[in-house]
Amino acid sequence: MLNGFFGRSLIAIEPTICFVVFGALTAGLIFFPLSPDAKLTRWESAIIIAPIFGFATLCFLSYAIAVMVAPARALLHTFSPIFVVDGYVRHRRPDRHSDIDSNGYVAVLNEERRTIAEWPSIGEVALHDGVRPALVEFSFFGGIHSIDGKSTGVLPESYATLGVGAARR
Repeated sequence: MLNGFFGRSLIAIEPTICFVVFGALTAGLIFFPLSPDAKLTRWESAIIIAPIFGFATLCFLSYAIAVMVAPARALLHTFSPIFVVDGYVRHRRPDRHSDIDSNGYVAVLNEERRTIAEWPSIGEVALHDGVRPALVEFSFFGGIHSIDGKSTGVLPESYATLGVGAARR
């Protein structure tokens, strides 16, 4: 997750630098005096050019923020807890609100069969309706990590428990 975040921050360097440059130009036009032999006064030149540079400053700031929103959100979600529930797994077929590539839904139910969380499933074979008891490990952002100790593929099999030691691999 950090690789993706830092990769996107490298992409966001360009609009951030442009934001700083255009911001400095705008501030320079407004706050610093012109040379004594200039044909326009400071305010005349600022009224003409400063709004253009100011608009460019806002555009580059918006672009830098837009580039970083998704990876920052994903990085923050990695700090969300991982839950282990001794309950049920429910799978059901797609409904009319399903995405085109969805083959149904998978949900985690608690011991009282109340839905804790549900995620769309993607695949070629449509799921059938069913509920089965299971020990489920999941996170709200990442989906179901394992069912009865068997990985669902959300995390790779080689991934260390709790991520401890993953950097050395």
